[in-house]
Amino acid sequence: MQQAAAPKISFVSLGCPKALVDSERIITRLRAEGYELARQHDGADLVIVNTCGFLDSAKQESLAAIGEAMATNGKVIVTGCMGAEPEQIESAYPGVLSITGPQQYESVLDAVHRARPALHNPHLDLVPPQGIRLTPRHYAYLKISEGCNNRCSFCIIPKLRGDLASRPAADVLREAEKLVAAGVKELLVISQDTSAYGVDLKYAESAWKDRSVRAKFLDLARELGEFGAWVRLHYVYPYPHVDEVIGLMAEGKVLPYLDIPFQHGNPDVLKRMKRPAAQDKTLERIKRWREGCPDLTLRSTFIVGFPGETESEFASLLDWLSEAEIDRVGAFKYEPVAGAPSNALEGQVPDEVKLERWNRLMAHQQAISARRLKRKVGTRQQVIIDEVGPTVAKGRSKADAPEIDGSVYLSSRRPLRVGEIVTAKIDRADAYDLHGTVAGF
Repeated sequence: MQQAAAPKISFVSLGCPKALVDSERIITRLRAEGYELARQHDGADLVIVNTCGFLDSAKQESLAAIGEAMATNGKVIVTGCMGAEPEQIESAYPGVLSITGPQQYESVLDAVHRARPALHNPHLDLVPPQGIRLTPRHYAYLKISEGCNNRCSFCIIPKLRGDLASRPAADVLREAEKLVAAGVKELLVISQDTSAYGVDLKYAESAWKDRSVRAKFLDLARELGEFGAWVRLHYVYPYPHVDEVIGLMAEGKVLPYLDIPFQHGNPDVLKRMKRPAAQDKTLERIKRWREGCPDLTLRSTFIVGFPGETESEFASLLDWLSEAEIDRVGAFKYEPVAGAPSNALEGQVPDEVKLERWNRLMAHQQAISARRLKRKVGTRQQVIIDEVGPTVAKGRSKADAPEIDGSVYLSSRRPLRVGEIVTAKIDRADAYDLHGTVAGF
């Protein structure tokens, strides 16, 4: 008797790393039930589109992805942040099979089961204990919480994903242990507000190995540092207790890297943004952090053209950047988001002014980044290899997160392997990347 073919699912994952983790969880469940993944929509039994709804431009990208899936396949299930407010999707594509919001894994699976039931024996396709990942084998995103308690005036994430909901520390550590056992060399810790981790749980302890671990940022970072993998901290708000984690970086327990979304340097703009954490002494704290951990790399994002931003407020941001000397910077032109309180603020900045300020900020920051990178010429840096080529390999130093930061391009006397960590001598630097030769393994 010929066995029925396994149902095939085509998957599109849009948006941030947090959405990517959601996609990995859905795919892991589907693979455990015997579904196969298809590389193309055409010929698949179903298409799942995990949407992003943070900005209007992201919504348009999501709608375009849904439209392409409808045109080439016709059987489409939509999930993710845009699904939290389904009216726009329903209006554009009334024929989609199901629309659900973020983290609604069970609802997605129910929709898949209704449209294309799994095979009778779901255990024919074995799933590795760490689950299915969409990132390369040597690094993985580790989500420690969902949602956010902050109410920044430009953001609708709490409306889409709800208030902060932290995972017990033991759950996070079990997942990290499985990932490292499966060959992951770098754990990228993510959430909407990483340094608020555990507030909702009142920092409750959970049993891990032979001890109890509090659901607290410092405690979790310390435990993650014991696995021997690189631990990179993303989306960290500058609350006072972040100072304590700098000590772990100086000890080599976690990477000397902080991704802090400062968003602006002017106190009046920050008040209109309703940003959390005391910002008035940030420059002093950055100085102390670097005194305690000289190798510290800071990455951040900034918004230009926020409603009411004057020329003097923007100029003060440039001055702030010069003093802070942030290593890696991403900048965005302010974009209204449906439902965000900032839409009602006075003094909306014209698009041409936003563009002009964005260009000035990027040129200003490029000089800062290039100057800080140049200091690394002649030093030795550990580099994790992401890609290998015939003559040059591409990797990242401890100062570089995948996808968003720079790279290190290396020549080597012997072939390198993806995921390998090598010691490199840095020969030269440009505005964003380093170039060197392998000096040790």
